[in-house]
Amino acid sequence: MTTKLDVGVRREGSSKRKSAGDTSDTQSSSMSPRIGAQLKRERLLRGLRLKDVAEATGLSKSLISKIENNKTSPSLSTLHRVAKALNTNVSALFAMDETLDKVVHRPHERPIAGKVQTMVEWDGIEAEIMVPYENGRLLEGFVFVMEPGGHSGGLLQHAGEECGYVLEGQLELTVDGETYTLNPGDSFFFISDKPHAYRNPGKVTTRVIWINTPPTF
Repeated sequence: MTTKLDVGVRREGSSKRKSAGDTSDTQSSSMSPRIGAQLKRERLLRGLRLKDVAEATGLSKSLISKIENNKTSPSLSTLHRVAKALNTNVSALFAMDETLDKVVHRPHERPIAGKVQTMVEWDGIEAEIMVPYENGRLLEGFVFVMEPGGHSGGLLQHAGEECGYVLEGQLELTVDGETYTLNPGDSFFFISDKPHAYRNPGKVTTRVIWINTPPTF
């Protein structure tokens, strides 16, 4: 669960998408205006140019500029790549002070990374953020909602550990070159610096509780 990025916030339900074939995403009126501004702020605080982030992520300068100016909504994999290049994480980009002291979050209250309306490249994954970000947090948690064919966009690798539990559907998980098929009720654990990838090989939506520690996704 590591090297992918793309984001937008949804408040309810998950929408169907069509696949295409590039890592850029197209305009979305539902993208949270906080995300673009937060990405730009993090980039400027680190003294990085658009060119620097583009080179670190393999994305185009024009795409990064569109994301920062809320003219396009990134996929989860794209968002993760940008967050990693900025030495931050996906949860931090959705941080809202008003949620830090909440103990219970209802389904409609959780921010969702990867929410897009249309995109040139479709990765088919949305991530409901379970743990509000705050400096010093020891973990981050998501509910991954993976449409049939949804995927991590390639191998991921980062510091930490991660574990998960399949709620619905089927998950194909590859860790350090070995591929496993998980069904509802199956769980997993692995060290995050091992190359890993995941996808939904089935014909129905897959839902997975996914936990990372420390927050490095």
